[in-house]
Amino acid sequence: MRGIHSVVDDLRRQVFTEVARLAYEGGDFSRIDALPYKIIPGEDAQYRHDVFLERAIVTERLRLACGLPLRTAAEISLASDGIEEAAKPEKYYEPPLINIIPFACNACPPKEIRVSSNCQGCLSHPCMNVCPKGAIVIGRDGKSSIDQSKCVKCGRCVKVCAEVQGCAALTYSGRSAGFKVTTAFDLPMDQTDCVLCGQCSLVCPVGAIVETDYTNEVTAAIQDPSKHVVVQVAPSVRVGLGDEFGMEAGAVVTGKMVTALRMLGFDKVFDTNFSADLTIMEEGSELLKRIREGGKLPMITSCSPGWVTYLEKHHPELIDHLSTAKSPQAMFGAVAKTYYAQKMGWDPHDVVSVSVMPCTAKKYEASRPELGRDGYQDVDYVLTTRELAKLIRYVGLDLSVLPESEFDSPLGTGSGAGAIFGATGGVMEAALRTAYELYTGKTLPRLEFDAVRGDINAIKEATIDLDGTPLKVAVANGLKNAEELIRRVERGEADYIFIEIMACPGGCIGGGGQPIGTNNAVRDARIQALYEIDRSLPLRKSHENPEIKTIYEEFFGAPLSQRSHELLHTHYHARPKRHDFSHLS
Repeated sequence: MRGIHSVVDDLRRQVFTEVARLAYEGGDFSRIDALPYKIIPGEDAQYRHDVFLERAIVTERLRLACGLPLRTAAEISLASDGIEEAAKPEKYYEPPLINIIPFACNACPPKEIRVSSNCQGCLSHPCMNVCPKGAIVIGRDGKSSIDQSKCVKCGRCVKVCAEVQGCAALTYSGRSAGFKVTTAFDLPMDQTDCVLCGQCSLVCPVGAIVETDYTNEVTAAIQDPSKHVVVQVAPSVRVGLGDEFGMEAGAVVTGKMVTALRMLGFDKVFDTNFSADLTIMEEGSELLKRIREGGKLPMITSCSPGWVTYLEKHHPELIDHLSTAKSPQAMFGAVAKTYYAQKMGWDPHDVVSVSVMPCTAKKYEASRPELGRDGYQDVDYVLTTRELAKLIRYVGLDLSVLPESEFDSPLGTGSGAGAIFGATGGVMEAALRTAYELYTGKTLPRLEFDAVRGDINAIKEATIDLDGTPLKVAVANGLKNAEELIRRVERGEADYIFIEIMACPGGCIGGGGQPIGTNNAVRDARIQALYEIDRSLPLRKSHENPEIKTIYEEFFGAPLSQRSHELLHTHYHARPKRHDFSHLS
């Protein structure tokens, strides 16, 4: 939870820092074998019952941070085994994206968590603060008690009491020796129904769940003089990155972030808000075409890769309802290696396209074969907000005191409509601002569509008046809500025309790559920050962005043109569910 610091944060940052140091100091990754002893020095255990277990866990964290595969406890090998392969600059995503280090997991108990007599009734009550279900209450004696009907046995309170307060007042009850957290049938994560949203990594109290890290590859590319390394930054990153540096939730750090990226060595720093505007031009035009020509409705947004994967696995019969418009990340990558490379006179094979995203599923999206051509991917590497913070820390920068600077141009100007993409309901609102004016030929009397501004973990419905034409829409965030919304459509209970779905609670601002400690209060602060960015900008409609107008005049011609379809649109396909029990219902 926000404001609760633990040794897990320290260990995670130490691992990130040491791996970044290896990359920046010449890339001699064989030195990795000594790092577990540097991070866990001495002969006595510090956090667990065994110093050798602590080093084994750190070793796997180091390997995962270098892009190496997870190993079992039974394998005999050095930490550096296979490191030469991992250090190659041209290396793409290899499954699984999300990993569970089994011997790092403290095995959340199957029965209950109890308060022992060690409870000191401390004034801060961190156990109560971190409990996600409000199951811990404080009695008249100032001591904690647990409402077992609310407790979900996540173990967060046990960890914070033992490792932050040092009391060990909370303990497990009825835990068997073989109990562990794993997948169905013990399969690797990539062989399950996982959609790679990363929400599990946000809440694991012991840091046992880790996503694949590409900071090594990015730093290697930055140091390669033959490469042109460009970076795009998603709207949600600028309102989440400050959390990692002790700033208040929702702090807007756009200018400082741009400065930091330049100091890290990126050749050009661009804004994903630009390609969000480009997405609206294509997606909005596609919606209007479907309405006018009798296309497949409702049309469903496709910019959340976790959601797209979920639909491909669970509702493949609805694939034709997805918008064919690529996500802003993917559109930017395509533009960077075609339009922008041509303007700069660069060979697209020498362009390294990096994106900084709040989302772990974006790492998988970038690897999809549909999002590349001529032997290269549109986006080469994806860093999460957490990984960017790691790089900034490693080079010794204090984000809070950095000067402000602007994005590079072109591809660096975005509208307020692009900024709100990160909030649930934001894609819908951005699309409506453009669709209304393109459909009616009139200027919107009011830009804010409050009816579609979604609540966290909720479904919202609205009917929008397009100058006499009703447009029924719906917004959902969180896959449980998405499933409910889709079932309404399948049962014929809803006649929506346009649906926005985001896999993560609150939208991208609550993505699995955001800082640890993201809760609903933090999500709401980030959402409000994005709306404040929108209000503060003179440019608030995607179709009025001058750089968008220029790229259509110089390169694409018009939305839905042949070149637009080649570079800005894609297709999706059914994926078999690993476990399908529908025949039992």
